[in-house]
Order: sequence, then C-alpha cells, then structure tokens
Amino acid sequence: MKNYKAAIIGCGNIFPMHAVSVQKCENASLVAICDIKEDRARAKAAEFGCNWYTDYKEMLEKEELDVIHLCLPHFLHAPVAIYCMEKGKNVLTEKPMSITLEDARAMIDTADKQNVLLGCIFQNRYNAGTVLVKEQYQSGALGKILSAKCFVTWNRSDDYYGGSDWKGTWEGEGGGVIIDQAIHTLDMLRYIIDEDIEFIEATIAKRGHAKIEVEDTAEGIIKYKSGLMTNFHAINYYSYDADVEIELACENAVVEMVSDKSTIRFFDGRTIIAERTPGESFDYGNVKSYWGVNHVKQIKNYYESLANGTQPFIPVESAYKTQEMVCAIYKSGKENKRIYL
Repeated sequence: MKNYKAAIIGCGNIFPMHAVSVQKCENASLVAICDIKEDRARAKAAEFGCNWYTDYKEMLEKEELDVIHLCLPHFLHAPVAIYCMEKGKNVLTEKPMSITLEDARAMIDTADKQNVLLGCIFQNRYNAGTVLVKEQYQSGALGKILSAKCFVTWNRSDDYYGGSDWKGTWEGEGGGVIIDQAIHTLDMLRYIIDEDIEFIEATIAKRGHAKIEVEDTAEGIIKYKSGLMTNFHAINYYSYDADVEIELACENAVVEMVSDKSTIRFFDGRTIIAERTPGESFDYGNVKSYWGVNHVKQIKNYYESLANGTQPFIPVESAYKTQEMVCAIYKSGKENKRIYL
C-alpha cells in the first residue's frame, strides 16, 4: 500500500484538524509543515515530528510530497493551490475554495490539466443527521421537499476580527458571515436538495460590527428550477453561538436539523432520529471535542480516493456549486437584484 507524503501550509486554528487527521490515515504521513511565523512552524513541527518551513515554495522544492493541505486565509487558497498543482501535487483545501468563482474554476481546470486530485473540506456532510436526511430523501421516503429554511445565529466578537489582518475584509476573507460561518449550513442544504438553482435574491448588511468591511447579516431566498423556494438567515453578532437550524417541509414528513442532530417526524406517526455517536470525539492535546471528528472522516476518504483512483465522497465540482451559491448571494446583496444561475 502506497504511503502518501503530506504537508500542511498554515498552522493556525484549523491546523490540528488536518494534522491529527493525517496521523489517523493508514496510508498517509505528515512529513512537513509551513507557516510564515517561524516560531509557530517550529513548535508544530516539534509536536508532530516533521520538518518545518516558512516558505512553501522552498518546501515543495526540498521535500518529496504527494499531498498539500491548505489551512490558509481565504484569499490565498486559489494562488497557492494552483502553484502546488502545477508542481504535480494533490491538494486538499479548507473551505471556501476561493473568494471568487473565477478562481475556483481556475483551480478545477488546473487540477484537470495536471491530473491531480483537488478536494475541499465540507465536513458537515458527514454529520450523522445529514447522512440520515440525505438517505431518506434519496430513497423517496420523505416525498417532495415543499419548502426549506435555515438559521445561523452565532457570535464573532470584535476581538475575533481584530486578531487578524485579513478577516473582516472583502479582499482577504471574501465576505463575512456567509462565506465564513453560514457556508457550511448552506452547503448542507444544497447537498440534500441537489437540484439546479434558478435564482438567488439576498440582502446583506453590516449591523453589529463597526470596524469590519464585510457583512455580518444576510437574508434571502434560493429559488430552484423545480419551483422549490428556500429561505436563509445568518448573523454573527448574536449573544452566543446558538444551534444551527435547518427545517424541511416535505410531502410525507417534517425534518428538523438542529446542530448535528436530525429528527424526522413522518405524518404516519413514525419518528427517526440521528445524532453523533455517544463518546465520539476529536482528541488533541488535553482537549476532547466533537469539532474535528468529521474532518477525520473526510480526510480519510480523500486518501482512500487517491489510493483507489476514484472521486472522493465530496467531489470538487460539488464544492464549486456551493462556491457558486455563495458568490451569487454576495452579487445579489451588492447589486440589489436577483441573480440567475
């Protein structure tokens, strides 16, 4: 069995999710990491027993690598991914793919040209609740989805934005609550419905943060070509991180997805519930958390796909459709009009 040599670029908050996940893969080894902050790179390299760099181009020249994980600011996803793929490396990037639709397409085109595997993290598709609802809908048990809505009401303090030179900016982050927080919920909804979108009509605003450029409030509708209409509401100045909510009104049932738990109430009296496995946790240092469990699942699947020469569970074209939806929300909000896809 081939052992894939992996490197991670970026040692910020999301870094442990990738580093520990690679360690849990039977066919992958973490051999190098890179961060522009030398002290951080040194510390993580010592912790995970690998080489460290402050220049990713130097790392690619000196190391024999198969896969590059990108845990970088949003605006760097596309240029760094394209550079790595042009060097013949497979790439797995954190969400979003990029901050523009054009860059996302350029990433896919480069992957196709270089015959490498490009992936994007949308780990919430692996939630037990998401899996249940998708299976029940695909089987026909739910009947037609008649309407849907989702809510993301979280809190991101001024310190959250003040501690970064790229968050809260259009140029660096590409947006606010939609592209950074609500993108996972919108991705789950789009993944479950899996239909072509006709148009998106959205309103975006800055209401709770005085010192950022981007939106912290977003509302709108997503109209599908089948006639289905879905609503979304997202803010990140709530008093706390409330549970994410998705509700589907179907022909045969009502579906309530709250955080990582899904409850399906059929009109014939049956109820099905799915939630995370008790005791399932992501262990890093002295911290045990459910956040990270699904990173392990997606990253394992990515390496299995590499080994088998197959598409991963989340193909990059599917991630691109979520990018398309997010970009349309911003275009609609900025131009104050419907955006037809």
